[in-house]
Amino acid sequence: MSSVPEPRTPSDFRPHRVAVLALDGLLPFELGIPHRIFGRPKDARGRHLYEVVTCSIRPPGPVRTDADFAIQVEHGPEALGTADTVIIPASYELGPVFEKGVLTDELAAAFARIRPGTRLASICTGVYVLAAAGRLDGRPATTHWADAERFQRLFPRIEVDADVLFIDDGDVLTSAGVAAGIDLCLHMVRRDHGTAIATEVARRTVVPPHRDGGQAQYIHRPVPDPQQSSTTTARAWALGRLHEPIQLRDMADQESMSVRTFTRRFREEVGSSPGQWLTQQRVERARHLLESTDLSVDQVADAAGFGTAQSMRQHLQAALGVTPTSYRRTFRAAGKADRQVAGRS
Repeated sequence: MSSVPEPRTPSDFRPHRVAVLALDGLLPFELGIPHRIFGRPKDARGRHLYEVVTCSIRPPGPVRTDADFAIQVEHGPEALGTADTVIIPASYELGPVFEKGVLTDELAAAFARIRPGTRLASICTGVYVLAAAGRLDGRPATTHWADAERFQRLFPRIEVDADVLFIDDGDVLTSAGVAAGIDLCLHMVRRDHGTAIATEVARRTVVPPHRDGGQAQYIHRPVPDPQQSSTTTARAWALGRLHEPIQLRDMADQESMSVRTFTRRFREEVGSSPGQWLTQQRVERARHLLESTDLSVDQVADAAGFGTAQSMRQHLQAALGVTPTSYRRTFRAAGKADRQVAGRS
């Protein structure tokens, strides 16, 4: 379950240190995601909230990529021992990690440097490294949808979910393939510093702060008839009245579809059911209001469409692992000004 970090006071300010582990055969796109997302947020005094370093399992030097160039890595495995978060991007040269589910001696020695309590995250097939290290046994995880079946066979003790963009299991997070790494890193910024900062980072990165649905919408399937209607109008209609009771029949009526057809089309386009999507949007609305307004918990629950504070409390606890009061206390403590200027260069 997700946890919300305690805010630091100005006297003990230290940027959260993110170490990105560059392995031979890495994909340059995935390698660049943490640097782009975590390199943006700043506090009201212009201080970077994160420090991002790239390291190798060997002494500083070149690391091969899957492209026609190598990268020069300036840090060796010792950087893993100084990290608050370690991120492992995808690689196409994992060898025995990918083939047998075991770490090489070199990789095992590097992993042994990671301090207890360090947050771990993977992008795409980087999840194989976490799994081979035994960090995912008995836990949920995801990876690229095209690789999920093989990953499950190799690691049967892991609860693989191929339908989601990422999974936050507290101290270990995993993402689906390629661009889902952006979703994961934005989620970590949102979890660490709140919705406003994550949204500003997303805006400057020119990506949505939160993508609807999961991987299901990206799995190859026959192209729909272009004459068929989408569910875009219904989603826009619902977003404009989240504070009101919304029935599935109401959404289907916006597209002049039967409930059955609308539900099927919605899941094809968004990757989740209408009910799941509505709950997700209401949670995001509640988070925003808790951070940015002085509305009471009851008022926030009403404005977000949960009806009662108890209902909202249950949904936030399930989604975030904290109560509305705890969430507000954490993110309001940092001050509105910090969040308003975050991400500015």
